[in-house]
Amino acid sequence: MEAKEHIHCLIIGSGPAGYTAAIYAARADLKPVMYMGNQPGGQLMDTTEVDNFPGYPNGIKGPEMMEDLKSQAMRFGTDVRNGWATKLDFTGPKHYVEFDNGKHVVSADAVIIATGASAKWLGLESELRLRDIGGGVSACAVCDGFFYRNQDVAIVGAGDTAAEEATYLAKLCKKVYMIVRSDKMRASKAMQHRVMNTPNIEVIWNAVTEEVLGTDGVTGARFLVNGTETREVAITGFFVAIGHKPNTDVFKPWINTDETGYIINVPGTAKTNIEGVFVAGDAADKTYRQAITAAGTGCMAALDAERYLAAKGH
Repeated sequence: MEAKEHIHCLIIGSGPAGYTAAIYAARADLKPVMYMGNQPGGQLMDTTEVDNFPGYPNGIKGPEMMEDLKSQAMRFGTDVRNGWATKLDFTGPKHYVEFDNGKHVVSADAVIIATGASAKWLGLESELRLRDIGGGVSACAVCDGFFYRNQDVAIVGAGDTAAEEATYLAKLCKKVYMIVRSDKMRASKAMQHRVMNTPNIEVIWNAVTEEVLGTDGVTGARFLVNGTETREVAITGFFVAIGHKPNTDVFKPWINTDETGYIINVPGTAKTNIEGVFVAGDAADKTYRQAITAAGTGCMAALDAERYLAAKGH
């Protein structure tokens, strides 16, 4: 792979992890170049209100927060560009990355992967429309549950995350409907017991969501139960917990990942199995998945990259 440009510190991805890495790298004079990826701003672009990021006493809209982070990274000299990684060559000390199917090829001394993850959705027109207008559809109960205090909500999913989020919502909400596709959960037995022992959670088994109801906001949901019976519930919030997919496919030939595709970092660091390649944010985090934890690992990745480059004499 032949590069037209050499970059000291390359950041791939532009969520809280990528921008925080850029801020630290730029202030350390690493002259970072960031390619924003398929979803500039990351998952927070799908979030209306962010109330749990420290320093915003009145909350902030997700896209506004990402603009603030972008401006801050650019103020210190980060070169922010459009484009997504389509091919890599990590065989040598120089790391080669192709963007936009060959439109631009760069080499880099250090690479920070901050490509994040994407929530899986059911794919219903009504679900996506209400999600996009901030109308009560969410893929993060920990982020958004607070807005539904003393209200009735539904959560779709059958794994540990869905069970955990259902019990989390049950503490805040009046009633939680847990929608499970089959007649059993995939969640661990301990999590299943917790769901079953929570009086305000009602599990609807063998249920497939047909439509999320509401024009400007969620007013209910309609399910097909046991393949024959239609059931509607009145709710104001609809949570989807059917998993996330880390955006790491392009890195898999080179970087070690787990069976789901999350990048495996050296514990306590942002280092990957390739020297000079670091990871930050949800591309490596299936446990916390919060903006603040992503930002924290972005800082770690930049500091690790700075130390690596200094040791190499770059």
